[in-house]
Amino acid sequence: GKGANLCEMTQIGLNVPPGFVITTQACLDYLAHPDGRMHDDLMGQVTAEVKALEAKTGKGFGDGKNPLLVSVRSGSAMSMPGMMDTILNLGLNSETLHGLIELTGNPRFGWDAYRRFIQLYGKIALGVPDEAFDEEFEKVKALAGAKADIGLKANHLEDISHKFLEIVERSTGTPFPQDPM
Repeated sequence: GKGANLCEMTQIGLNVPPGFVITTQACLDYLAHPDGRMHDDLMGQVTAEVKALEAKTGKGFGDGKNPLLVSVRSGSAMSMPGMMDTILNLGLNSETLHGLIELTGNPRFGWDAYRRFIQLYGKIALGVPDEAFDEEFEKVKALAGAKADIGLKANHLEDISHKFLEIVERSTGTPFPQDPM
């Protein structure tokens, strides 16, 4: 799978961003847990791995000034193109977003990363239908006169992000989570 390939690439000296792998067995244990929560020992391991990422990168997970953002990528022993989901920019919330914008000096980048995170997390982790996000995104593009995503400015992406937060709350009955863990 992807994790094993990244480990092999690291071992032969290729420049690979730091990360860690959660095993398929850990996922199966989580899915079998009756209350839908991670076992304490797995959560402890994940927390320790995140701390190691913070040490390697000099960034902090949930840090409002220098945020560590991670991707959560599913994998399997067999190749399944298009079947495995990815959540990008885990670690973004209303506080870390502003730190990202300050660090990069690029509000468009920050808001685009945040709207992408809300959409992917909403769809994959919370079960919000992708169509709700796509429809809203297309409305804002039309109002902005943008034929492609690249034609949207920071203020448009900020507007989309707020609309996506509303979609999540309407669909789930609860506000979008702000705690990165």
